[in-house]
Amino acid sequence: MKISYKKKELLNLYKQMVLIRRTEESFVEPILNGRIKCPVHLYSGEEAVAVGFSAYLKKEDVFFGNHRSHGHYIVKGGNLEAMVAEIYCKEDGCAGGRGGSMHIIDKSVGMLGAAPIVAGTISLTLGAALGFKYEKKKNVAVAFFGDGGTGEGVLFESINFAALRKLPIIFSCENNYYSTHLPIRETRPNYPVYKIGRAFGIKSFQVDGNDILKTTAVCEKAISTCRKGEGPVFIEFKTYRLRGHVGPSDNIQGTQTDIRPIQEIEKWKKKDPIKRLERYMLKNRICEQKELLNISKKVESQVFAAHQKAQISNFPKGEEVEYYVFR
Repeated sequence: MKISYKKKELLNLYKQMVLIRRTEESFVEPILNGRIKCPVHLYSGEEAVAVGFSAYLKKEDVFFGNHRSHGHYIVKGGNLEAMVAEIYCKEDGCAGGRGGSMHIIDKSVGMLGAAPIVAGTISLTLGAALGFKYEKKKNVAVAFFGDGGTGEGVLFESINFAALRKLPIIFSCENNYYSTHLPIRETRPNYPVYKIGRAFGIKSFQVDGNDILKTTAVCEKAISTCRKGEGPVFIEFKTYRLRGHVGPSDNIQGTQTDIRPIQEIEKWKKKDPIKRLERYMLKNRICEQKELLNISKKVESQVFAAHQKAQISNFPKGEEVEYYVFR
């Protein structure tokens, strides 16, 4: 499906990707100097996947994330200051400073939570979609998981149930070719991920996850399919994380090294989704370079302000350590 975009729409897609990238990169320095102490899985390089959903979602639609979900949170409209504060483990954080990077949530905008357990939120997304079906709502639930999640039984059980009930759920696989530190060739047979969905008779797509024009097109198709009661849908986004599995690099035994071949990383840097959209807009004279620079400057100010506020916020009180704990 080919979609025509107006200048305003393209610049909005660009702004969202830049906001995610600047936010993620802003964590690098405080991680390295120890001001951020919780594990942080950066989304740099994968922005076009999350942003692909943004143009066609409603506030009432829901996201469930995984361990690398800052981008999903931001795209769904989550409060940036609250997310940054959470990553610093401050009480102003979206989870009260008790969850950290991998437990971000903003129910007010339909970001219903993230979790570090591989494929752990897929069944939760299934439940949300089932609720929409019973209540006869036209809303959509999106489950985000990585290629590592395709080795978990809950994915297959959920697809089967969703297919039987024709639920409005999108199974969104961000295939970045690595499960923690294992390349995909060592974790699964040479069988395209998107064909998992086809085995259950549901619409399934594979798309270049670093091309925002392609991700928005497939997301529009998937969302429309679900709203019409013809779900579920499975999408494999082929993408790549530019940073390590957790933190700025892969940190093997405390060293700042990366297990991935440098040639591979450089190859994917040339497919950077932000730079690809920049080249597209400039080549087609949709905008001028100064407009893109202005967007970047405004985003940087927004991210800087979020860090400034988080750093002067308080940590949760020690005597409240057992608050919100199930007994």
